[in-house]
Amino acid sequence: MSMQDKVAVVTGAASGIGKQIATVFFRNGAKVVIADLNLESAQAVASELDPSGARAIAVAMDVTNEEQVEAGIAAAADKLGGIDILVSNAGIQIVAPVEQLAFADWKKMLAIHLDGAFLTTRACLQRMYAQKRGGSILYMGSVHSKEASVLKSPYVTAKHGLIGLAKTVAKEGAAHGVRANVICPGFVRTPLVEKQIPEQASELGISEEDVVKKVMLKETVDGEFTTVDDVAQTALFLANFPTNALTGQSIVVSHGWFMQ
Repeated sequence: MSMQDKVAVVTGAASGIGKQIATVFFRNGAKVVIADLNLESAQAVASELDPSGARAIAVAMDVTNEEQVEAGIAAAADKLGGIDILVSNAGIQIVAPVEQLAFADWKKMLAIHLDGAFLTTRACLQRMYAQKRGGSILYMGSVHSKEASVLKSPYVTAKHGLIGLAKTVAKEGAAHGVRANVICPGFVRTPLVEKQIPEQASELGISEEDVVKKVMLKETVDGEFTTVDDVAQTALFLANFPTNALTGQSIVVSHGWFMQ
């Protein structure tokens, strides 16, 4: 799918799912903004994609910081010629049962996943509306946007919240040709998921192998992890869809773990 010269901002793009989405977008003709808390890693990805810096740039961005988000989006738009796509992907995971979860951890999780989605969306919508050339906003949800798991109350809450935000943006953005959708992956073996394996083994009193087989992959049709490219190809399809026929939706990519 051609995305020739469309400008895509991907948050949390220095590694994992975000990096693969940025890479797939770039290979399909887009200009990409590697937005990440870790500027050095973001610069490495941007340089890897395009050493010239003409079609891939890095931006330091704490998505919970209003000033950083506004400045980063403005700088990206000014350098690359506007904003056409936002992939709100930045996220972390903190695992604990509700009765032991620190309020600070609850607030941190919601700030990164929900406040970050709001702030980046607002900044990009302002650009998209002014440009009058439409746009696409993609939120990185999860199967946990649809379903709950033990030990993940703030994550589940935040991922459910992204569906509400996407539906609202889809309705408000329609008149401007801006679509909003949520990608809901199953378990993808990124550093975020790798970190959860020993944590859940400890909390649940089972082996790490059992966490993988009996918790993470138990409900899949083939016992396979979702891959970063599975998610990136879904993002490419949604970002490039030409009409409002596909907006306000949440697409599950999970090897059948969750079926709608």
